[in-house]
Amino acid sequence: MPNVTANGIQIEYDTFGDSSFPALLLIAGNGAQLLFWDAEFCELLAKTGLFVIRFDNRDAGLSTKFDDAGVPDIMAAIRAAMEGKNVTAAYSLDDMADDCVGLLDALCIEKAHICGASMGGMIAQVVAYRHPQRVLSLTSVMSNTGNPDLPQGQPEAIAAVVAPPPTERKAYIEHNMNVWRKIWSPGFPFEENRAWTYLEKSYDRSYYPQGMARQNMAILSRGDRTASLSSIKAPTLVIHGSGDPLIPVEAGKDTARVIPGANLLIIDGMGHDLPKGAWPKIVTAISRHIKQANTIQQ
Repeated sequence: MPNVTANGIQIEYDTFGDSSFPALLLIAGNGAQLLFWDAEFCELLAKTGLFVIRFDNRDAGLSTKFDDAGVPDIMAAIRAAMEGKNVTAAYSLDDMADDCVGLLDALCIEKAHICGASMGGMIAQVVAYRHPQRVLSLTSVMSNTGNPDLPQGQPEAIAAVVAPPPTERKAYIEHNMNVWRKIWSPGFPFEENRAWTYLEKSYDRSYYPQGMARQNMAILSRGDRTASLSSIKAPTLVIHGSGDPLIPVEAGKDTARVIPGANLLIIDGMGHDLPKGAWPKIVTAISRHIKQANTIQQ
């Protein structure tokens, strides 16, 4: 896969579709590599007339790692955030949003449709209010506003996600299969083969749990983004699962409420993942949203 220098770091990326089509930048979640956006899913989006770009966030996959920053104490940071104290991070969501714009610069893309999932949704939101002139539309998937008053995720789901993974390959995969089962969509069959293959590829490509810890710190250090989100003017689609155990559906409703004019799509039975059974509905919704946004831009 190709890589570029952007915002002072190396970013690994991949593309699908014709580069003359409107660009759609997909932003992965906490600790996830570009592999999170399944190639088949990206191809489905590309077939709707889009130039789809997926990439590794900083501290994930094959993009620049921030080893010198050390490994933070996540649980201490979570406690501090819950107590309303400031959390210091090696970098911020603002920095990660600037990485996205830097990647667009490197690819000579003036404006793009921006879509992110989970932490990626947070980054996409920041891109939309920090760089509004670069955003044709925003799609925020299974994400939140950082509002501390919203319902929290299920304790067992949170504990599974933040637990340090084993270093040995098979143990790592088995550990994360358990994580996937905790956050999987209750209304869709568990895709064991797909999950196992994804985890094998992720481990072999880049086993790097400390990056996930630092990305978590970037989220915690930013806090409540509500005030900034209210300034977003890009056409916005919010997608959330009714059965999300990690970021409850109330967070999606809050996101759609805060961003002016946002449309909300709640997918019944979807959890904190993108089950194949939901792909047709998600792809159709994103494609329709982008076409409407393109019409507005014209």
